[in-house]
Amino acid sequence: MITVAEAEKIILAETREYGSELVDFRNAAGRILAEDIVADRDLPPCNRVTMDGIAIRYAAFETGIRSFSVKATQAAGDATIEIQNDECIEIMTGAALPDSADTVIRYEDVTIENGIAAVTIDTVKQGQNIHYKGRDKKKGDVVLRSGTRIDASVISMAASVGKYIIPAKHLPLVGIISTGSELVDAGSEPEAHQIRSSNSYTISAVLEQYGINADLMHLPDDKETTEQQLSQCLEKYDVLILSGGVSMGKYDYVPEVLEDLKVEKLFHKVKQRPGKPFWFGRHASGVLVFAFPGNPVSAFMCLHRYLVPWLEMNLKAKSSMQKAYAVLDRDVTFTAPLQYFMQVELRLNEQGQLTAIPVEGNGSGDFANLVDSDAFMELPLEQTNFKKGEAYRVWPFKNII
Repeated sequence: MITVAEAEKIILAETREYGSELVDFRNAAGRILAEDIVADRDLPPCNRVTMDGIAIRYAAFETGIRSFSVKATQAAGDATIEIQNDECIEIMTGAALPDSADTVIRYEDVTIENGIAAVTIDTVKQGQNIHYKGRDKKKGDVVLRSGTRIDASVISMAASVGKYIIPAKHLPLVGIISTGSELVDAGSEPEAHQIRSSNSYTISAVLEQYGINADLMHLPDDKETTEQQLSQCLEKYDVLILSGGVSMGKYDYVPEVLEDLKVEKLFHKVKQRPGKPFWFGRHASGVLVFAFPGNPVSAFMCLHRYLVPWLEMNLKAKSSMQKAYAVLDRDVTFTAPLQYFMQVELRLNEQGQLTAIPVEGNGSGDFANLVDSDAFMELPLEQTNFKKGEAYRVWPFKNII
C-alpha cells in the first residue's frame, strides 16, 4: 500500500490538456473560464445617479441658491438634459448624469411645489450620490480571470461586457461504470439479496457541477462481459470512473481485466480509511482509470479527495489552489495504521472559526451519514490521538456558509 500523499502525487502528475471551446453563457454554469475577459467600455459607462432626487450644479448651491426650477424629469435610459445654475432636473436612480450637473440631492431632502424644488438641508457635498464613469473598471481592464468557475456572478459580468459567448475549458469525456451483480436500478424494487445502485448517480451529480454530462453504465460480476465493455470504453472516453470490483473478492475482476487490457496500474490500495482498495491506472492511449471501492462512503471520499482535485488542476481552476481547515470540537482517537477521513459537520463559531463535529457512523457502507455530514476531515497517518482545538484539513462536499 502507498500513502495518501503518494497517491495524490501520482494522480496529479497525470496532467491532461483538453483545450477550450466557446459556449453560450446561458449554458456555462459550472464550467471553468479558459481566458481572461476584459471590459469593452468603462464601467459604469457614464456618471450614473445612485439616488432618486434632483440633479443640480454644486456651484449654485455653494453661492446660496436653495430653490431650483424643475426643468424636466429624466429616467434611467433617457437622454441627458442640460441645466443652468438656477435649474434642476428630477432624476432617477440609474440615469446618466448631465454634463452640466455634478451633484444629486435625494428626494427626502427636498420639497417640490409648483415646479420649484427647495432644498431642505444645509449640508450638501459636491459629487454626492453619483457613481462615476470608469470607477469600477476602465475599458480594457480584466473583469474575469482565466480559471474562474462560472457562476451567476460571472454570467452577470459577462453579460455586462457583451460576452454572451465565452471561452470555457473543454471537458473530458467521462464514463461512469458501476459493477456488481447485487445492484439493481434505483427505480427497481430490489429483492432481499439486492441493493439499489447509487454510486454512479452520486459521481455523476458531482461531475455535473462542472458541466460534465457523463455516460452511466453497469457491469455484472462476469469477467468476459467486464473485459468486453471496458475494452470499448477505453476507445471512447478520456476518463473512466469505476466503483466496485477492486477488492480481494473472488468476483472482483476489475484489476485483472484492466491489466489484460494493457491499462498500467499506477497503484492499488492506499493507507486510508475509508477507500483502501482504490485502484488507479493509465492506458497507453492516455485514458485514465479511477477504480473506487464499491462501498458508497469509500467511493464518495475517493471522488472528493482525488478525482475532483485532479479535474480542477487539469482545468486550471483557481479553486484547485485553495485549502480548507477546520478545528476539532472534541477529542478523537483512531488507532488503525491508516489515514482516517472522518465525516464531520462544519460550523462557524462566534469567533469566525470553522469547527468540525465528528459524525459517528457504521463504516464505509453507512452512506446515510453523508446526509448529516458536510466534509471529510483528513487526520494524519502518524497520529492516533487528535485533540479538541487542533486544526486539520477538510474536504467539503456541501456548501457550509
